[in-house]
Amino acid sequence: MNALHQHLDLFGCKTPLGLSTEGIKYVGSKLKLLSHILSLADEIDAESVFDPFSGTTRVSQAFARSGYTVISSDYSVWSETFARCYLLGRDPEKYKSLIQHLNSVPPVNGWFTEHYGGCPDTSSSIKRPWQIKNTRKLDGIRLEIDHLGLNEIEKSVALTSLIQALDRIDSTIGHFASYLKEWSSRSHNDLHLKVPDILHQDAGIAHQVHRGDVFDVAKCVSADLAYLDPPYGSNNEKMPPSRVRYASYYHLWTTVILNDQPDVFGAANRRVDSRDQVAASVFEEFRKNDEGHFVAVEAIEKLLEQIQTKWIILSYSSGGRATAKDLRSAISNVGTVLDIREIDYQKNVMAGMRWTDEWVSAIEKDNVEYLFLVEK
Repeated sequence: MNALHQHLDLFGCKTPLGLSTEGIKYVGSKLKLLSHILSLADEIDAESVFDPFSGTTRVSQAFARSGYTVISSDYSVWSETFARCYLLGRDPEKYKSLIQHLNSVPPVNGWFTEHYGGCPDTSSSIKRPWQIKNTRKLDGIRLEIDHLGLNEIEKSVALTSLIQALDRIDSTIGHFASYLKEWSSRSHNDLHLKVPDILHQDAGIAHQVHRGDVFDVAKCVSADLAYLDPPYGSNNEKMPPSRVRYASYYHLWTTVILNDQPDVFGAANRRVDSRDQVAASVFEEFRKNDEGHFVAVEAIEKLLEQIQTKWIILSYSSGGRATAKDLRSAISNVGTVLDIREIDYQKNVMAGMRWTDEWVSAIEKDNVEYLFLVEK
């Protein structure tokens, strides 16, 4: 048991007292599942965790705060930045002067203001994610971050702080595929950076941060436990190939990190390299192969086979492409199911399930998340 001070939450799950994580608004956020994930991990004797779909890194942060050694990885550059900040940063106090300095940087008219800043006092039909007063601050701060000559971790802390500040004052529903017709109340606030809530960590804990294709990273990573949360595609058979995917939902965070001023297109001014005619991830692929099997489901089974851990916690939604039969087959081919948890968001309850036909019928319900604890 890695978490030293634990209590039972309203679902009866053990969670470390005082555990907190930071993140941004995110379609795939696992914030509400953290206690359940940690509860499953507490059933086994693991000390290290591989989180290869880390996203906003909330799960990686939770495991790190619970005493595990964490190996975090994702395909997106902004997730890598978050992971460096929260896993490799050691002392939040050392970054106070940096954040104070960035808050004092004068605003300027720049690339972000040109493409993403809007004026609240006009009746323009063009919608933007931030008010122009805040994109001018963004332009000034982003230039200053590049000019300061920061090391890799310092820059990650600064950029994480900037993104979180922008997330607090946006005028969106949580992503950048489209923007609100009317300015949100929070968008009227001023952009203000805060020091990220970095964990005071023992220098001897060797967390790792990677970025790349999950199959490539999995070849060089070894851990006790893997938490797998693939960006599963919708189970809607009519979903067109041009649907918006994760890479395009969060294209603006990529641009803030890279500061590369890319070519943009469409009403949302998306990065050209976020066009969605081709799946950004094989796990989001909606098509079937020549044998009639979903490509996304085959990818899950391949990853389960290749991951180099003794235990796996697999997170999957009833809205995903795989059916209950698909998942049972994929998991049974690689190991033994030790526990299954069903989390129903609408009912706000969690229940244990058995590896039976009862579970097969249950997984077809809407708005339910499943966690599988598997021993290979």
